[in-house]
Amino acid sequence: MSSRSILPAIVALVGVASLLACAPKPVLYPTPHYQAVGKAAADAAVDECLELAKASGVESRSGRGQGAARRTAAGAASGAVGGAVGGAIWGNAGRGAASGAAGGAAVGLFSSLFSRPGPSPAYQNFVNRCLAERGFDTMGWQ
Repeated sequence: MSSRSILPAIVALVGVASLLACAPKPVLYPTPHYQAVGKAAADAAVDECLELAKASGVESRSGRGQGAARRTAAGAASGAVGGAVGGAIWGNAGRGAASGAAGGAAVGLFSSLFSRPGPSPAYQNFVNRCLAERGFDTMGWQ
């Protein structure tokens, strides 16, 4: 295998890793308290609350594996239906359903790899409450 054929795979892996490494964080509304303490203090409070949530045992990630399995199964089911219809039109519904299911499952799994996982609702609520107790107003997560 030449280095030219490996390069696209390395680029794709780095892209997937960078997408997965970007964990969502709370976005704070610029209230008078936020403006009084400044961005650096607000960022420190966010980091402190994130760490406090992790230390308390709250799961930070929602069920990423379950979502991937659901999208893969849904892709396989919709691919099988589409493949069966196409196969019936061209004379082999079974082969069309099988190839459609395989293609749909691959698309479902691949889309899961590139989706950005969100924090679990309990983790978000914990961090939002922690920030509220420190005088900050959370607008959402990104």
